Amino acid sequence: MKKNKYKILAIISFLLFVLFSYLVKMNFFTSFDYNTTVKIQDRIPTFYDQFLSLFSLIGSFEITFTILLVILFFNKKLLFSVVTLASFVLAHIVELFGKMFLQHPGPPFMFFRYDLPFLFPSSYVQPGSSYPSGHSLRTVFIALITCGIIFTSKRLTNSRKFYILVIAAITAIMLLSRISLGEHWTTDVIGGMLIGISFGFLSLLFS
Repeated sequence: MKKNKYKILAIISFLLFVLFSYLVKMNFFTSFDYNTTVKIQDRIPTFYDQFLSLFSLIGSFEITFTILLVILFFNKKLLFSVVTLASFVLAHIVELFGKMFLQHPGPPFMFFRYDLPFLFPSSYVQPGSSYPSGHSLRTVFIALITCGIIFTSKRLTNSRKFYILVIAAITAIMLLSRISLGEHWTTDVIGGMLIGISFGFLSLLFS
């Protein structure tokens, strides 16, 4: 029963991504993106930029892939690990297709507030568009995988709510940082979330 729900959620999330991508392609959310970015940056002082920039580093491909490998190593379920890694790769292929073919430029430089002197090599890969957000994809994907493992773990029964709240808080800050730092529009973040949810539930089918 649970796996049927995962399958349905994976399919619905992907279909929503396709529909949402079409609306983004048609510039349906242009004003929404601009207004949301302005409002969020107005409400979050530049004092927090360095802290939020740390989340940019944590959400990079290099760090998130390492975190995912550690999670799967301790989970010790071979089929689940293989499917999860394959889903992680496939999700990024979908992301790259979106960035190459959607032609959705990111926020102009005047919004850019990243405030650390270091970037991982993956940050220099610029396919030419900002939709969907890879950071959002990876964060939601790993959050979903981790929550799925926590829910099925008998050892974490008593502290389950605490861990879920921590994961939810980290995820929320990561997603907010994409917009606050001017690295992505809100629609980029939503698109990345939908891919992460879809492929995350696909992986959990084999948990």
